[in-house]
Amino acid sequence: MTIVSLPGLKATIEEISQRYNLPGSAVEEALREALVKGYEKFRRSKARNEEFSEEYFENFNVQLDTEEEGFQILTTKVIVDVSKDQIENRDHQIALSEVKEQVEDLEIEVGDSVVVDVTPEQKDFGRMAAIQTKQVLLQKLRDQQRKLIQEEFQDLEDTVLQARVVRFERQSAIVAVTSGLGQPEVEAELPKREQLPNDTYRSNTTFKVYLKKVRDTPHRGPQLMVSRATAGLVVELFSNEVPEIEEEIVRIVAVAREAHPPSRHVGVRTKIAVDTLDRDVDPVGASIGARGSRIQAVVNELRGEKIDVIRWSPDPATYIANSLSPARVDRVVLADAEDKQSLVLVANDQLSLAIGKEGQNVRLAARLTGWRIDIKDIDLFDEEAEMAKWAAQAEAKAAARAEIEEEFEEEAEVEENAETAETSVENNVDIEEIKAEEAMETYDETETEIGEADSSLEEQIEEEATKTEETETE
Repeated sequence: MTIVSLPGLKATIEEISQRYNLPGSAVEEALREALVKGYEKFRRSKARNEEFSEEYFENFNVQLDTEEEGFQILTTKVIVDVSKDQIENRDHQIALSEVKEQVEDLEIEVGDSVVVDVTPEQKDFGRMAAIQTKQVLLQKLRDQQRKLIQEEFQDLEDTVLQARVVRFERQSAIVAVTSGLGQPEVEAELPKREQLPNDTYRSNTTFKVYLKKVRDTPHRGPQLMVSRATAGLVVELFSNEVPEIEEEIVRIVAVAREAHPPSRHVGVRTKIAVDTLDRDVDPVGASIGARGSRIQAVVNELRGEKIDVIRWSPDPATYIANSLSPARVDRVVLADAEDKQSLVLVANDQLSLAIGKEGQNVRLAARLTGWRIDIKDIDLFDEEAEMAKWAAQAEAKAAARAEIEEEFEEEAEVEENAETAETSVENNVDIEEIKAEEAMETYDETETEIGEADSSLEEQIEEEATKTEETETE
């Protein structure tokens, strides 16, 4: 039995397994496929004038022997009932007589398959075949690594992972993440747009990131895209810190986050609306924790980001008032429920707090509630003037809607008339065609009658001529 020696095979498999973070079985599978390709290269170089199809070497496989530190090339052949010299394809067929010479199995029949050792000699497995094997092995290892990353992290999308900064590429930070305790680290990309302005990214800095997507690219394989700027990170951090949210006693209804403020003078800020169906539980208090312990853990992870936790309400006015926290709201007027426009009245000393620095507080409140919020000083509010203004706006909108509806109706009427005209033309064409067909039928009938009359006249003339001839003869 021939075996091609591979000194240090077992140690090499273990080393590759550690370097590529792959199980030993995956490395062995990649090595087997690479050796088959190397054998294929060896065979093609030995028979340059012979053409092999793509499927020709599919019945060949490699058997690794880590104890003997080598490998064998095996092929599966079909037994045929011809002499050894008459076999057309020696790689896929073997004569029955040849099998019986080597195997004492009386049950072997024509059509059965047998495995045959076709391992070349050590010296014959040349340099080119070895190079081909190495190239294919590296490619197969990368493929195996991509496949494992894809399977490992596909189910972890939209979850929080612990990350460590490894290096920087252009404006992106390359971080190492892990799917769990004891699992090998995998590189992920943290783009510039997903970074926080108050974060400091240095080598080996650790923090939590949100896995947004696992992208499978054709050239670079699976790529992990992580984020520190998405609102989902805040939601997941609260879920990890607040047991009531994890147990679904308290639910996060809405979240609005401004991770990239319009100027550097404004910090990152988030508003979260929470609610519960349990009357004995305060959702805001549960989220903040005793002495702010729970929310402080989230704030520390986000490097001092300001977070407002407010109570959600099915009543829009109450919800809007809560969303402008920490400002105290005196009154909320729902100016236009259909277009979701509201007017919020606050005291003069609460006006700047309600609006926020560069409008950040009211901007986040509007995103959180989905309502357009107009804030005014209650002391300067003229209700009659505002009511008249809203009434005029409502009338203008109603008139605009009526005008649009009228235009739609006119267009629909024009289309309907056009369709009616087309139908009328089609009907007239059909009538003309029917009249033409009837005229043709009448013409055919008249022509037939004329033909019949001509035939009858010819017969009468012939009869008269015959009688005249008979008379003259007599």
